[in-house]
Amino acid sequence: MHILSFLLISLKLLFFFYEFAFATDSISSSESINDGGRTLVSGDGRFELGFFSPGSSKNRYIGIWFKKVPVKTVVWVANRINPINDSSGVLMINSTGSVVVVMRANKTVVWSANSTKEAKSSVVLQLLNSGNLVLRDEQSSGDGLGSYLWQSFDYPCDTLLPDMKLGWDLKTGLERRLSSWTSPDDPSPGDFTCGVERQGNPEIVMWKGSNKFYRGGPWNGITFSGTPDLRHNSTFEVNFVNNEDELYYTFKMIDKSMFSILVMNKTRYERERLTWSETTQNWNVHSRVPRDYCDDYGFCGAYGNCIATQSPSCQCLEGFKPKSTGYGDWSKGCMRNKALNYSKLDGFIKFNRLKLPDATNCWVNKSMNLKQCRVKCLENSSCMAYSNLDIRGRGNGCAMWFSDLIDIKQNLNGVQDLFIRMSASELGTKEGTKMKIVVIVTTTAAVAGVLIVGYYIYKSRTDLEKSESKGKTNQKIEDMELPLFELDTIANATNNFSFNKKLGEGGFGPVYKGTLVDGQEIAVKRLSNISTQGINELRNEVKLIAKLQHRNLVKLLGCCIQGEEKILIYEFLPNKSLDNFIFDQTRSKLLDWSKRFHIIWGIARGLLYLHQDSRLRIIHRDLKTSNVLLDDEMNPKISDFGLARIFNGDQNEGKTNRVIGTYGYMAPEYAINGIFSIKSDVFSYGILLLELVSGKKSRGFYHPDHNLSLIGHAWKLWKEGKPLELIDPFFRESCNESEAIRCINISLLCLEHQPDDRPSMSSVVLMLGSDNALPEPKQPGFLIDRIPGLEPDSSNKPEFSLSNEVTISLLEAR
Repeated sequence: MHILSFLLISLKLLFFFYEFAFATDSISSSESINDGGRTLVSGDGRFELGFFSPGSSKNRYIGIWFKKVPVKTVVWVANRINPINDSSGVLMINSTGSVVVVMRANKTVVWSANSTKEAKSSVVLQLLNSGNLVLRDEQSSGDGLGSYLWQSFDYPCDTLLPDMKLGWDLKTGLERRLSSWTSPDDPSPGDFTCGVERQGNPEIVMWKGSNKFYRGGPWNGITFSGTPDLRHNSTFEVNFVNNEDELYYTFKMIDKSMFSILVMNKTRYERERLTWSETTQNWNVHSRVPRDYCDDYGFCGAYGNCIATQSPSCQCLEGFKPKSTGYGDWSKGCMRNKALNYSKLDGFIKFNRLKLPDATNCWVNKSMNLKQCRVKCLENSSCMAYSNLDIRGRGNGCAMWFSDLIDIKQNLNGVQDLFIRMSASELGTKEGTKMKIVVIVTTTAAVAGVLIVGYYIYKSRTDLEKSESKGKTNQKIEDMELPLFELDTIANATNNFSFNKKLGEGGFGPVYKGTLVDGQEIAVKRLSNISTQGINELRNEVKLIAKLQHRNLVKLLGCCIQGEEKILIYEFLPNKSLDNFIFDQTRSKLLDWSKRFHIIWGIARGLLYLHQDSRLRIIHRDLKTSNVLLDDEMNPKISDFGLARIFNGDQNEGKTNRVIGTYGYMAPEYAINGIFSIKSDVFSYGILLLELVSGKKSRGFYHPDHNLSLIGHAWKLWKEGKPLELIDPFFRESCNESEAIRCINISLLCLEHQPDDRPSMSSVVLMLGSDNALPEPKQPGFLIDRIPGLEPDSSNKPEFSLSNEVTISLLEAR
């Protein structure tokens, strides 16, 4: 009896230890997982990791799926770009402590989870109850995110799980972004992506390719202004973290027994929240975005309010009227009933229950109250609206918009107020200001008659002036022998300027892809009616580009000036702009060091042509990554000459009272004093070099250890003798180190504070092509990253006027 009891106890202990080992399932450096063999299972049995084939595909992938859900739901794929075409795959930890998947036949590595952290002991790979696959020290408890050497939660695929972060680690620059599967049979990254747009007032945004498709609105401390229904929810809690170290969205389940996920659905181009139903044994759609066509980005144009329950859905905000007279045409949005005074005579109208406008051009201050926010907005002539940053309690913080208000939608559950700038005359109409007028009827009629006659005289003169002006403009363009396109031709080529044809937008206006009748693809730049650039800039660009011929400058094919339309037609470059590559986590991998160095060379040669070799000496004044386009062979072409200036042969510099350019690329003497020269372009080129080498944006650069800009960070590493740490980790090991260090040295020479200390572009080209020793750079300008004039306590500083996400205008007194 005692022996039987002992055996039973022993069996129970063995079963207990077996269950414990299974609950903490992991593999060490001496183990592996073969295709068709064992799998990894999380401690609670909820998730499983192993090899699988999606849909009807025969390719094999390492993935994680719900084990307890009978409908196989894959939530993460390791080798989504490089599938295995047979069943010879193996998952193992190699001798260096990296997790790799190899093909048994030839040991080819198809995926690697390299850790940037150094292990203190042997490592293990473990699947946690959260669905997070982690690599950790065997001796570590593994109970905190900081203890992991590597984790799958940092590299999401198409699915966001509870407690997973969508957004940025600002310490390391890591971006966590969702990307759809290409198809149900192919988990490789599709063109439908979702992430947090890193800006002053960050938002969750979805893209189709590089085009913004949907945004949830800024976070107001409780929810996103575009999705107020998230507040009334008993299934899960959402949170949005925005501090010096991190910027991310996450959610957690209130009922831990429920399964809920966010998935990028490529088939319908929707982001769906799915919740598993034990009753129906299927995934139920809890919610999805976009919910209706009012969620389509910019559906009603600038200052248009989309109301899905009404017909027509697009309506102008109070104080505005449609720009287009055509029925149903909202592509141009709305315009003001009364022009702004652009002074303290303007005021504000309060709107509520709105999805707040696109916050790309939004500036925030967390310490201001709403009253201070109003005063600050009124002081800046380019501030179009303001709102509380956080609506909790009585509200606090300040958010100001510095461009057209776009992508507005009526939200009946919205609780945030938006104050939109209006002229004093419009405010008078709004408030019903009453004036007592006691006159004799005959006198009133006489006055009215005089006014009518005066109006028609004025109108006739104005129409004549416009006609003459238009004639002169067309004559000037015709004198340049530049082809003139009919508006109908351009409209047909772009499907009537369809949103789906839009490539992007700058200070001039939107750019569309078009196809002419003969099949030629073109890029169409359409002057926005609210653009800070106008007919003068268009004439300037036509006049300059028509006379410039160089392989590293974009080619102008023609223009169109008809009615209010002012349009430039360029050659179409399929790879779009440089910033679409170097700042994108996926596409940046297409630019290895050899391609980047080729681009560095090309931009330098293009600038040298402008400064020295062309018939005119031209200062570009707005050189930046978005103004460098790439052709199908990745050759760079400098574009956008709307702000360029021509210099006489003996002229070295100029000065302007209207500083227009791009914050993050401007030379100090230009941004502060309005002085520009060829050395201003050299400074901008230095910024481009830093961005190409580091893969980081100059504007809004964050570093956890110091309050320095990208320039300051580069200078610090240079002085410490560690320039290689600036190089983008993606190609750090494979790049030509001497070339990369040489480029960093040249960039710092281009960024020196005094213009005379910077090299000319001819010297830059020589330095790039030789092995001779380079001069030691001096301390550069703009070591600290801030915008003068937008600090709360800078009442005596000049104001910047932001006209789009990258361009600023500084107005100085004459």
